[in-house]
Amino acid sequence: MVNYNRASKRLDVVFSALSDPTRRAIVIRLARGSATVGELAAPFRMTLPAVTKHIKVLERAGLLSRQIDGRLHRCRLSGEPMAEASAWIERHRTFWASQLDSLSDYFESRASKRTARRDGGLRRPKGARK
Repeated sequence: MVNYNRASKRLDVVFSALSDPTRRAIVIRLARGSATVGELAAPFRMTLPAVTKHIKVLERAGLLSRQIDGRLHRCRLSGEPMAEASAWIERHRTFWASQLDSLSDYFESRASKRTARRDGGLRRPKGARK
């Protein structure tokens, strides 16, 4: 049984929030600096309420914070959840790189043995068992 701890659930929320291209575009925009909701909505062909829903998803994931000054809502990127997601990816990238290196070594070893057999280097003497 898989044990989901609090950090794992938080990663679920972050990756879920980043699974949408509109939200990723908003994150990319905010990486350049803070912006109002209107500025974030400008490049998209959707209503302001639709963009606001995307912003709320990012806000719940902790990826952005919003400062409200009257009618002006200024959004800013929060880096901590992204750093946690990046650390998780890096841990798994290292594991899979190691696994793929081992697989590559295995296939290179097999190819070398096959070449040696084909070239006669590892021929068995007549009558020898396999």
